[in-house]
Formats: sequence, structure tokens, C-alpha cells
Amino acid sequence: MRRRGVTVLLGALLTTLLSIGVLAAPIPYVVLGPGPTVDTLGTENGEEIIKVDGRETSTSAGQLRLTTVGVQPSVKLRSAIAGWFSPDRAVVPRELVYPPGQSRKQVEERNAEEFTASQTSAETAALRKLGYPVQVVVRTVSADGPSAGQLQVGDLITSVDGEPVTSANGLTGLIRARPAGSPLAVGYTRGGVAGTATVTSREQDGRPRVGIEIEQQQPHPFTLEIDLGDIGGPSAGLMFALGIVDKLDPDDLTGGRIIAGTGTIDDEGQVGPIGGIAQKLVGAKEAGAKVFLVPAANCAEALANPQPGLPLLKVSSLDEALTALETLRAGGEPTRC
Repeated sequence: MRRRGVTVLLGALLTTLLSIGVLAAPIPYVVLGPGPTVDTLGTENGEEIIKVDGRETSTSAGQLRLTTVGVQPSVKLRSAIAGWFSPDRAVVPRELVYPPGQSRKQVEERNAEEFTASQTSAETAALRKLGYPVQVVVRTVSADGPSAGQLQVGDLITSVDGEPVTSANGLTGLIRARPAGSPLAVGYTRGGVAGTATVTSREQDGRPRVGIEIEQQQPHPFTLEIDLGDIGGPSAGLMFALGIVDKLDPDDLTGGRIIAGTGTIDDEGQVGPIGGIAQKLVGAKEAGAKVFLVPAANCAEALANPQPGLPLLKVSSLDEALTALETLRAGGEPTRC
């Protein structure tokens, strides 16, 4: 009996040690949770997040909060189990966040680049809405390219085949919309005088091109800067654009409310989908948000992960977001998911 007891005791001890080892072993998953939210109208380390010099800005009674997702990159089994049973967290395969062949540092660098790009697009979209149009200017003309003798450095490109050019990407899209070898009627302004050049595109690197390099300009009589560190990815674009409009427009977009939201934005003001909507809704609710601006493509997922008392407003563009907030201020009912 004594020998049997010792055997049982040793077996139990070994099982316990093995269980501890298994629970403490790293697994190829990450845990997503609610990240911090930031008021784009506020300050970070004593400095305004959206800085405007050379023009008077307005002050709002409410907040426009961008939302984020926190990532636990190194996960052990016990953390994963806790995440699986948590209504506020998600356990996902590691490769969805850190693709194979890319280090954690490389992913963070890419996220930082996307964050910077989102700020630039937010500025472009917001300033366009405020009456500062984008100008697409010819920077160089290839000496032996299709535009030689037709376009000049400094020309302001205004249209292609009658379609207005409103951004550098828009010009590229219009050129690529027709096969190489197509004659294109390129509208331009040179020295304040409008003109039209016929340029026949040529195939280069498998795509139709017209032999020019362009740059995008958006002249405005003040300086604008977004300064916010430790945030990555492109999903803050919409809330930055709203913050810029709020600062430069006398109207208070918030109506005194805490408005949270998410969404990518492009130069044209179109709002795109993001990841981690469930976790962002939790973070917004914890920050006291009264409504949440949801990219239209994320509505189904948001509806599957609702937060009590947090209405989900559906938006697919900066214009729609501004309309939703205006309707809210007027006491109306904005379009919901």
C-alpha cells in the first residue's frame, strides 16, 4: 500500500508539473484586446495632437476619439484560454498579425508607415472639404515619352477625357482605365490659361503610362501638423479628418458629446474597413462614447459585437460622417448599421 501510495503521489506530481509546463508554453497565437482611445481634439504630452499655425481655430465642447486595438504578441496557453473565454478579447493565429517571413519590428515599421500615410490622407480629405482643392502638377516630362512637346513642367492637370482630376491617384486611375496606345485628351492649366493636349499612352512595366512624373499639392495659408506617437496602422484616418474639420470650422461637430469611431480614409474622403472592430467598440464604451462611427463594410461585424447604449452610425465617406454628426446635433436619427 505504501509503495502504491508513493506511485500515485509521484504520478500526480508529474501530471501537475506537465500541466504547468503546457500552460506556460508559448503558442502561435496572439490576443487582441481593447486599446487606448485618443481625443484628436485634445493633447498628448502637453502638445496639441492637431496643430494649426497661421489661422484661428475653434474649440469644441465634446471629443472625437480614435480607437485602437491592443495586441499581446507573446501568448502562452493559459493566456489564450483566458482570451477565449473573455467577451472583450479575441485569440487569432499569429500570422494574421505578424505574417510569415516578417519580424515583429518589420510589422511595426509597416504599421508606422501606414499611420503616417493615414494622417496625410486625412489632411488632404479634410482640407478638400474645407475648400482647398488638390492640384496635380507635372514635375518632370520624359524627353522621349508620350507627353514630350505636349505637356510641360509646372502644368496643372485638370482632366482626362473630360473626367476631372482630383488627386494624383485619380489621374493614374484615369490613365490606366484605357489600354496602352489609347489617345487621351489631357486638360491642363498653364500660366493661368486652360488648354488640352492629346497624349497617346504607351505600355511600360505592363501598364499604360504617359511619360510624366507628378506631385500633389494643396495650397493653404496656414500650417497643419498631426503629432501622435505610439499608434500604428491606417484606421485613425477618419477621426483625424473629422478633427481637422472641427478645428478649422467654427461649428462644433461633437455637439458636446464624446464621439468615437474608426476607419481608413483616402484622399477623396472615402472611408474603408478596419480590423478589430469588436475590441474598438469595447474601448469606446469604456471611454464614455455616446455614439460610434462605423465603416459601412464593418457594420455586420459591429452588429455581432454590440456594446449596450452605444449606437452604431454607418459611414462610407467623410461627407457621410459629417452628415451623421450634423443630424445628431439637430436631434435627428443618423443612419445606423
